[in-house]
Formats: sequence, structure tokens, C-alpha cells
Amino acid sequence: MNTFSWTGSKETYVDEAFIKSLDEIVIGLYGGNSAAGQYKNEDGCLVWSSPGEWEFIMILDGHDTAESVELVIRTFEKERTDLTTIIEKPGKKAFSRLHDFIIETFSSDTFKEEAMNVQGETACLFALRKGKYLWWLSIGDCLLHLFHPELSVMGEYQQNHRSFYEWVGKNSTFNHEVPTYSTGIKELRAGENQIFLTTDGLTECPGTSFHDPKMIMGEFTSVSLEGGVRHLIGEIQRNNVRDSTTIITWKVGIEGDSTLPSDF
Repeated sequence: MNTFSWTGSKETYVDEAFIKSLDEIVIGLYGGNSAAGQYKNEDGCLVWSSPGEWEFIMILDGHDTAESVELVIRTFEKERTDLTTIIEKPGKKAFSRLHDFIIETFSSDTFKEEAMNVQGETACLFALRKGKYLWWLSIGDCLLHLFHPELSVMGEYQQNHRSFYEWVGKNSTFNHEVPTYSTGIKELRAGENQIFLTTDGLTECPGTSFHDPKMIMGEFTSVSLEGGVRHLIGEIQRNNVRDSTTIITWKVGIEGDSTLPSDF
């Protein structure tokens, strides 16, 4: 299994782009421009993959400090054995059990007690690709896009919705009687699918149009994934972005048929 873990408190990457390929997955980190007033990075990510089988991704965007990001990543890293056992379960059992595991973890008294001792809170986006399906659970305002010609011609790119005032940490949606989050499962289309996760530094950069996922997809035309990520980061750097940006993207080829209307 391939693994990668990072928090902005360890390496800020302010004024510096970090791009890494983990087999088929490309990771891009940028801490923002010091000229725009940036001096810290509160993002984080966790990447696990079993090449050709599945990819499990966490992308986090902290608020106030990166302490909540560190707590979430540390918590799930401790549970790697149990989590990989869940992920490797057959079919829909993996998705349903992973959902329950995440919600139970954040709702537990142990996690809540630890969260009360950190400064700040974090948005969290979890994604698991297994077989021909993409599953996600989203708390907050990180973004998940899916790029495929059959979807783009219909104007479909973004899979989750940005939900504000949702976090995990000191001020947590899980401190309430009913926690709030969104989740979903998408059937990937036949052929090549590109999965793209990002924090909002990319989409809110002034002087760019990356709030439109069609513009993000266009940056990967006729270039490698690494080249596209490098260009995206270069554009926000040139436009003097302040907020940090974390990007994780990869492609999955799906053989066979995908669901179509009966009169197609």
C-alpha cells in the first residue's frame, strides 16, 4: 500500500510549490504568497492507495491553526489497520462501513475530548474510489470534481457541495445533537475518469476562473496530471494568492458499460 501524510504545520510551502507523484496519484501543495500576507499553512492531507484496486483520500482545510488537522490525521492513521480492512470489504459494504466508521469516530467521547483541547477546527473531505464507484463524505467546504467527457457535455463536474459553518475540531458540527455533513456515491463512466480534490485556495484565487471546474479541467488538456497541477499552482502563485491550496488528482480507467437511459 502506498501512503502519504502531510500537515501544513510541518511544512508550510509558503512561496513554494511541492508536487509529488504517488504512482498514479499526483499531490500538489502550495502555502500561498508571503507578499499577500501569508505566513502559515493550515491544510493537510492523507493518501492511501492499493494500486489498481482502490484509493482513499482525506483533504483538510483548517481554521485558526492546524491543530485540528493534525488531530484528524493522527486519529485515522492510528486506525489504519481497521480502515484498510473495511476498505477491502466487497462491494457496497466497504462504503457503508466506512461511512459508519467516520461518523462513529467523530461522535465518540474520546475524539470530542481531544478536539476540545485543540485551537481551531477543520473542514474534512473523505473520498474512496473502489472498482467503478467513487464514494465521498464531506464536512465543510473542500471540493470534489469528476472530469469525464460524458459528464462535461452535460455540465457536470462538481460532485459534492460546499457547505459552510461545518467543521471538526473545537467548534464542531459533531458537538450538536445531530451532526451535519453530506455524502454520496457516483458510478464512474466507461473510459478515463479524472478525480480531483482541492481546498478552496485554488477556487477563490483572485484573477483566475478556477471557481468554474470547467476551467480546472481545461488545464489538463494535452498535458500530464503533474503538468496540469504544476500549471494550476503556477497560475495562483502569479496571481498573488494568499490562501493555501492542496490538490490531489488521479485518473481511473473503467472497462465495460456504464448506466445509460433505456432509449439511448
